Amino acid sequence: MKNFILAACMALFALSASAAPSDQAETRARVNAFIDEWHDDAANARLAYFDKMAKDGVYIGTDKTELWNRDAFKTWAKRFFERKSAWAFKATKRNVYMSEDQKFIWFDELLDTQMGVCQASGVIRKTDKGFEIQHYQLSIAVPNDVADKVTKTIKDFEAQPAAMSAK
Repeated sequence: MKNFILAACMALFALSASAAPSDQAETRARVNAFIDEWHDDAANARLAYFDKMAKDGVYIGTDKTELWNRDAFKTWAKRFFERKSAWAFKATKRNVYMSEDQKFIWFDELLDTQMGVCQASGVIRKTDKGFEIQHYQLSIAVPNDVADKVTKTIKDFEAQPAAMSAK
């Protein structure tokens, strides 16, 4: 009897251990679909884009002044969402990671955009209603070989009187 119980426990343990990777793979697939849909919402100027962000969610854009909570971001982006397309980001590579309980998910992605190649990272929270974006940060991917030129261009721009008054 002891051997039967031990074998049954080992079988249950093996089943639960083997289920975890497939459960994570399923969650990754759902997260990828969620983020792809979020990007598609912007590409088609659907306001559902903002519904995918947590009420206290944060969006950080490419300009140093672009740090918004969801509602301020929605207000800023209103003019873009009045067009047929706000912006079009297409992921070319994405890595998805998650906490053991899968309630917190973080990711990084390379994007094909109208600005060229960008990279972004984000944090997603899994709720009873589904996923919501807590934090997203977008940056323009600057190749190291031209970083000095880009840095100089930024410094020169910020040294101009008009740029100084915009700070």
